[in-house]
Amino acid sequence: MNSELDKQITYLKGVGPKRAEMYKKIGVFTVYDLLCHYPRDYIDLTDTVPISDSALNETVAVKGTVVRKLAPARIRKGMTVYKAVFTDGTSDLTVVIYNSEYLFSQLALDGEFYLVGRITGNLIRREMSSPLVFRADTPFKVQPVYRLTEGLSQTVLRNNMKNALDSFGKYIYEPMPAHIRSDAGLCAMEYAVTNIHFPKDIHCFEQAKKRLVFDELLILQLAMAMLRSKGRSLTGYVLKEKNIDEFYKSLPFELTNCQMQAVSDCMEDMQKPFPMNRLVQGDVGSGKTAVAAAVAYFAYKNGCQSALMAPTEVLAHQHYETLKGFLEPLGVKVALLTGSLSTKEKSLVKQGLENGEYHVAVGTHALVQQNTRFKNLALVITDEQHRFGVRQRAFLAQKGSNPHKLVMSATPIPRTLAMMIYGDLDISVLNELPKGRQPIETYAVTGKLRQRAFAFVSKQLDEGRQGYVVCPVIEESEMALQDVKSYANKLSENGFDKYRIGLLHGKLPNEEKDRIMRDFKEHKIDLLVSTTVVEVGVDVPNATIILVENADRFGLSQLHQLRGRVGRGQYKSYCVLITDNVNETTKKRLKILSSTSDGFKISEEDLKLRGPGDFFGDRQHGLPKLKIADVSHDLDILRKVQKTAELIIESDPMLEKGENKGLKELVNRLFEYANADDL
Repeated sequence: MNSELDKQITYLKGVGPKRAEMYKKIGVFTVYDLLCHYPRDYIDLTDTVPISDSALNETVAVKGTVVRKLAPARIRKGMTVYKAVFTDGTSDLTVVIYNSEYLFSQLALDGEFYLVGRITGNLIRREMSSPLVFRADTPFKVQPVYRLTEGLSQTVLRNNMKNALDSFGKYIYEPMPAHIRSDAGLCAMEYAVTNIHFPKDIHCFEQAKKRLVFDELLILQLAMAMLRSKGRSLTGYVLKEKNIDEFYKSLPFELTNCQMQAVSDCMEDMQKPFPMNRLVQGDVGSGKTAVAAAVAYFAYKNGCQSALMAPTEVLAHQHYETLKGFLEPLGVKVALLTGSLSTKEKSLVKQGLENGEYHVAVGTHALVQQNTRFKNLALVITDEQHRFGVRQRAFLAQKGSNPHKLVMSATPIPRTLAMMIYGDLDISVLNELPKGRQPIETYAVTGKLRQRAFAFVSKQLDEGRQGYVVCPVIEESEMALQDVKSYANKLSENGFDKYRIGLLHGKLPNEEKDRIMRDFKEHKIDLLVSTTVVEVGVDVPNATIILVENADRFGLSQLHQLRGRVGRGQYKSYCVLITDNVNETTKKRLKILSSTSDGFKISEEDLKLRGPGDFFGDRQHGLPKLKIADVSHDLDILRKVQKTAELIIESDPMLEKGENKGLKELVNRLFEYANADDL
């Protein structure tokens, strides 16, 4: 990496200590960081319209001359209005500027300019208030628009960027081997960086973007591949082949083909000298826990311990009961370790884990505490892995001698995206539902049918069943969305006062959330009004109805996850989606959900319709934030990148060849950014 580019931002002309502090707020510390602060949009000055053709209340670009400047008018204390008359030779426009003598002074009389702003007024007399002003002779006809913070303006940032390119552009180096660039038809890096900020035209912009998207995705794929190689240090537990037919025979049901394949994949991995690093990705109700139990039994047959970490106490309890049911009849001792156990209980469990009395431990973050020790931990299983802090996962993995790792996720993700998010894991997919599981009938209706929906919910409750109502927000907001707090009150006014109603949302303390979910599971609550915190919840076989308000506010994958809260027992189950937003997109989305229960198919559609927000929201998977790539639009590039990354890693697993030096530096930079040992 060129040390010139790593100079502090204060090396740039026009950036002093005060402005440097503002830049820090948007993650810009060095000249390199600034050059990588890509525009979020562009103003195209080549796309101007005649003033006479400009539509009212639309934002447009016009080109013309200032022909008259009026005297400033002070309309009240602290408010001065400046006006100028602007013409394109055919029609006139009044430019109105509030409280900015500087902007008014820029509009020199008889000067030729581009103005960008919203047209107001009427068909005869048009106005534009506080426009963006560009001199007609500006060499940059496509102007960048950046993400800002308070105290930084577009003009300041553009000027700083021009200075950075003028003074440091020559230090932008080429990290990509020439043959890869040539094969992928990519422009040079210096050209790409210059033209992403100040493109000469749309073709230059497209070339620049293609190059930078390719690089960003390639570095991410290479980082994942190197993590995989890093994890290939020898494990202390190379397990022997064992027959586990007695486990299969003891089950009260038959495993599906894909469950059997997943178990087989895991057992094969665990017999290798490197630790297993596998993701079992399955739809709601696809039987991931049965796979985890089979693999834990395989470890037990090899004389080793397993640990399963769940994100909440209630889920830990559920996994504990399930694993106990599967494994204890076969002589496997299962322990539960959670924060709510008494000090004495915790001490006894920890003692049992350390001396090998317990073969399987199920718990929450209590499993990763310093004083929890295992005798011979060979297998670490994490459930809903993206909900854990990266450090917690790393701590648990350090409890044994480089143990095997199995990750379970109930979020169906399109394979291309899964390869990107979990690029350091091998993937087993559970895409068959266990035999006998009933499909959930799904109905999408408007708010006009709310009372009928309420009557349907009541009918289920009167039959002794339970239900969920899900709202998008906790408290009343200006956005006219249903909120859980007032909804619970509304229900009691609509004939639900005879039922026991519970209220669950993210702002409640964890102990309170766990208590409410426990009460619901034990049928002390008939109807649970909740936000999406129930999305990953406990199994309540008696729950047969879920009603989702403002369904258009949720992603399809999220709605599918919510729907999976019901249909877990012997009773016919239903999902009612209510929305008052009946535009074509909403209709199309909800129709997809009503017509299929295949979570993978739904996630593919979700990706097409909404982009990757559902999958990358809040960086929930621990991925570094993408600066320029948009996976929903750049899938073709991603596929090419994945092939390129495979070829590079095949010939140079740790990027040690001279030609890959630049790529390795960028991977290391990404590792620094993302604390990659825990990525």
